[in-house]
Amino acid sequence: MSARTEPSESLPGTLEFTATAEQAGDRLDRAFAGMGGLSRSRVKALVEAGHAARGGVTTTDPSESLRPGLRYTLAVPPPEAATPQPQAMDLTILFEDRHLIVLDKPAGLVVHPAPGNPDGTLVNAILAHAGEELSGIGGEKRPGIVHRLDKDTSGVMVVAKSEPAHHALSTAFAERDLERSYLALTWGTPSPISGSVEAPIGRHPADRKRMAVVDRGGKNALTHYATERAWGAACALVRCRLSTGRTHQIRVHMAHIGHPLVGDPVYLRRTPAAARGLPEAAREALLAFPRQALHAQSLGFRHPVTGEPLSFSSPLPPDMAALIATLDAAA
Repeated sequence: MSARTEPSESLPGTLEFTATAEQAGDRLDRAFAGMGGLSRSRVKALVEAGHAARGGVTTTDPSESLRPGLRYTLAVPPPEAATPQPQAMDLTILFEDRHLIVLDKPAGLVVHPAPGNPDGTLVNAILAHAGEELSGIGGEKRPGIVHRLDKDTSGVMVVAKSEPAHHALSTAFAERDLERSYLALTWGTPSPISGSVEAPIGRHPADRKRMAVVDRGGKNALTHYATERAWGAACALVRCRLSTGRTHQIRVHMAHIGHPLVGDPVYLRRTPAAARGLPEAAREALLAFPRQALHAQSLGFRHPVTGEPLSFSSPLPPDMAALIATLDAAA
């Protein structure tokens, strides 16, 4: 067993040690595990987030082998608050009563605090907006997130404010007892112009940060699509309706049939051949689009307490509308 060098703490929150000859070849995350009470999984996360250095040079590889004589450091940030804190920010509220809030989420807003996004989220904003009105969900005064939109997907969302609403809305989403549709700009025009994609979705076998259509171990997923507009064979505005609710479902299914979303940073792996069919100005605008061009355009459901039918819609956000205007000008 390799000898362990006791860490020194040259700065608050910083662990350091110099690798010994006996530690040569040991993994970086294993060497730091246990120091300062850190678990190996916590060390791995910190290293991957850029908090470790070897000889003063940042390293993000937890499996890196130690080199004798080099100084290794790990900056440990202060612990985050156990519960999200209220943070005031502007929200576009479409409907609100004592049981729920329906809002138009902008692209770029994370829904729930998570590693890498500890605050500045929709949950933080709702705690500031309606914290005193939250009647308690799971014994805590917190908003009930019954569905999520990806950070860079815009559009209509509903959030529960009470336990009865949270339970009923969760059931509605689980049983697909609601109507919701999305608008997406895709590379190329789907053929046929409308149809369904039924293909199981699971973690990508080689990249755990991505989802993929998989042969084994995936969850059933069904997406219905219809082309609303097309600009030749280069680009299309497609309406998608979900019969299931898997992570990244529309993005994965449209990429699977050869029509990835414009701007998708995860599932658009190379410049699409369809781009060659566009005039230069339109091609450059689409290739430079900084997010997946996906918008949750409508949401309809029964009020979880009163049973009243509710329906909400949101216009295309300015960035997607500008892309369409550019395509129209180039047509």
